[in-house]
Amino acid sequence: MARILITSAIPYINGIKHLGNLVGSQLPADLFARFNRAMGHEVMFICATDEHGTPAELAAAKAGKPVADYCAEMHDVQAEIAKGFRLSFDHFGRSSSQRNHKLTQHFAGVLARNGLIREVSEKMIYSIDDGRFLPDRYIEGTCPNCGFDSARGDQCDNCTKQLDPTDLINPRSTISGSTNLEERETKHLYLMQRALKDKLEAWIDSKTDWPILTTSIAKKWLNDGDGLQDRGITRDLHWGIPVMKGDQPWPGMEGKVFYVWFDAPIEYIAGTAEWADANGLGDEAWQRWWRLDKGAADVTYYQFMGKDNVPFHTLSFPATILGSGEPWKLVDYLKSFNYLNYDGGQFSTSRGRGVFMDQALSILPSDYWRWWLLSHAPESSDAEFTWENFQASVNKDLADVLGNFVSRVTKFAKSKLGETVPAAGEFGPMETALIADLGARIADYTRAMEAMEVRKAATELRAIWVIGNEYLQAAAPWSVVKTDPDHAQAQIRLALNLIRISAILSAPFIPDAAQAMMTAMGSDDWTWPTDVHDAIRALPAGHSFSVPENLFRKITDEERIDWQARFAGIRT
Repeated sequence: MARILITSAIPYINGIKHLGNLVGSQLPADLFARFNRAMGHEVMFICATDEHGTPAELAAAKAGKPVADYCAEMHDVQAEIAKGFRLSFDHFGRSSSQRNHKLTQHFAGVLARNGLIREVSEKMIYSIDDGRFLPDRYIEGTCPNCGFDSARGDQCDNCTKQLDPTDLINPRSTISGSTNLEERETKHLYLMQRALKDKLEAWIDSKTDWPILTTSIAKKWLNDGDGLQDRGITRDLHWGIPVMKGDQPWPGMEGKVFYVWFDAPIEYIAGTAEWADANGLGDEAWQRWWRLDKGAADVTYYQFMGKDNVPFHTLSFPATILGSGEPWKLVDYLKSFNYLNYDGGQFSTSRGRGVFMDQALSILPSDYWRWWLLSHAPESSDAEFTWENFQASVNKDLADVLGNFVSRVTKFAKSKLGETVPAAGEFGPMETALIADLGARIADYTRAMEAMEVRKAATELRAIWVIGNEYLQAAAPWSVVKTDPDHAQAQIRLALNLIRISAILSAPFIPDAAQAMMTAMGSDDWTWPTDVHDAIRALPAGHSFSVPENLFRKITDEERIDWQARFAGIRT
């Protein structure tokens, strides 16, 4: 049994996320977690809400609530939506937790003792009209590298170049739109990432199995232009983790907080500690996942995230871990994703364009969305959600292939052979061929899942569903029962067992439908069908089954047209 640690990028607190956010991190991470649990491995799957920084303060002000209250409420909202999508976190934490406060301050103190933090007096952008220093993400202007006119103060989304706010041409406040900005002097702490470049480069170069998308982004940030830069890790804000050296005040840093991109990844560790606390366990319970000297040496750690988060997880967070000199676990495999676009354009949180997670669940159950998103995951390139494609995929894959097979088999079996697995008959050449094909397909599917090839795994799973339909059509038990009733019983016995196998294999993708299939088969044995010859006979003769409710309904043209219009505009 392996020990598998999984983290997905933690969603920001200011509002409900759209489907592009979901498929870029949490959903494929959940797929992998469910699969590894099914394989019998010990899994720790951690996520949280990312709660610090100016966006949280502004969202709370807009809602007319204290920022701490707003974050607590939105955490509960996001946690409930995650449950709706059946995201199987072992813990869904909060970056504002006391655990994260203490760990973040600990790392800062250790880095300082190791000579990797320096104080920098610098000029930062102050908005006179807003009456505040502007964090880099709240300044926009023209990128000096590519000319994109909506580059942010920390990064250009067009060319991905890392920027400082003072690099921007014609900067403006994104809070008020004001250009009445000036530079004022302030003092901040910088993590000396350049001093760690050789270690970071050697570590990245050692990851020869990482996706090309991950390594190409990491090396671009490491080497392009001026190369890796030292990075500010504090901000002039009120909401956040106070700047301290461990448990001691940091002279000259009074009233400042740590930068959200410094403290947020540390929440992966803190969230695991929160899990231990919530379960009444001691520190050894979480340290065995994160401390190499406490048992984490035999852990394999996987991260899942969108490509925009890759630089911080391949450079900044590893710089914190490596720079500490302490035996913390580093990520072993970082699975990154491109963007999911929406119906000819982009998802837009500010404009409400696209389908948001709460809206999706109000239209259709989570399995419909899980299947489409995972089977169209933006792995090798950006993908696009269109309502036409969504309708076609649901109707064909889920309703016509899987749902139709389950319905036809169980209804025929009940009406012609009774409500128990039939006993008579032996498998013939057609059944023997199906079993061989099924065994090969399950092996291919398992390999794809182990390799985190999400779209390929979906293709293999659908092929297994198709095997059942094609067999049923070719075997035609409704005709055979009239001429050779014993063989018809063997055919249905195989088909009922195939439903159970399909439930087990489908559970990582569509857990609710999988449970419905398994319940209908009267089974609670979720053993992965490694030995197909045993699995195809797991439901013995005389075992009771039932006819499940329709697993999936079809999406009508009228619904598609209505939804397409409803989600094209401004979210109210």
